[in-house]
Amino acid sequence: MTTTIDNTNQPQTNKSEKDREVLLDVRGLEVTFRNNGKKFRAVKDVSFQIFKGEKFSLVGESGSGKTTIGRAIIRLHPTSAGEVYFKGKKINGKLSRKEEHDLVRDIQMIYQDPAASLNERATVDHIVAEGLDNYKLYKDTTDRANKVDQALSSVGLLPEHKSRYPHEFSGGQRQRIGISRSIVMRPDFIIADEPISALDVSIRAQVLNLMNKFRETEGITYLFIAHDLSVVRYFSDRIAVIHNGRIVEIAETEELFAHPMHPYTRSLLQSVPIPDPLIEKEKKLVTYDESTRDFSGEKPKLRELVPGHFVFMNDREKEEYLISYEKRTKNR
Repeated sequence: MTTTIDNTNQPQTNKSEKDREVLLDVRGLEVTFRNNGKKFRAVKDVSFQIFKGEKFSLVGESGSGKTTIGRAIIRLHPTSAGEVYFKGKKINGKLSRKEEHDLVRDIQMIYQDPAASLNERATVDHIVAEGLDNYKLYKDTTDRANKVDQALSSVGLLPEHKSRYPHEFSGGQRQRIGISRSIVMRPDFIIADEPISALDVSIRAQVLNLMNKFRETEGITYLFIAHDLSVVRYFSDRIAVIHNGRIVEIAETEELFAHPMHPYTRSLLQSVPIPDPLIEKEKKLVTYDESTRDFSGEKPKLRELVPGHFVFMNDREKEEYLISYEKRTKNR
């Protein structure tokens, strides 16, 4: 089911990006939940593109809609509006059994809680090889065993761990099992939902380095969902900041940290503690209050401020942001 994609409402890429292959294209995505007859829009008109081989991050506070977007892409949540394209094919809405079957192989997910996402009654061998068994991705039992062993060794686990159960491992080891379960399928795209938030600080870098290694060796593209700005800065190529179910800013990582334009982005970055207690004490907190913004005229939308840098704004705000941007760049 190949679909011609209309780029009318999608934030346009700059010239250097136009030559890159778009792997995932999200357009006007909305997700609505119902509770006792009441509707709640958890995701509102979200649009972004992820290029092949890219590490794209969604960052925002708890309850902002980050995980809901990831689950909607992988079809765990139904969408109430908008379109999601993967490799040029629309994947939200009704799909045939074969299309759903192929999609699960191409898109995998690493879940936030490494304990809850693993079947406690299944051995590591069964957990890691379940996708291989469902898709018959091996020639014989020897080939199956080799693929499981390779997947485990690639995340620092041993072949003898196959006979054990998840409760016999630490949190970091369980998350490694979850990663090996994803990469054994050789997917093109992985949605990593807060993959290190439940891990000890000492092993977070190890897991991120593993994910980086698979990007280099397997060409895996990532949607990385997180709230820790230091982690996002280390891992990401581009970042989308989400607030109250809506993306308010998209930019390359260093551009976003050097020139945050939307007031919510500035407040989010400014909330990061500074190691120097004297500087931290003198720091003035920036609090974002959406109710103070004047939207009585033209309604804001996500639009390009400078090449590759998108901000949720209207025309009046764009003029103000451009003046501010020019002043900041001159002062640097």
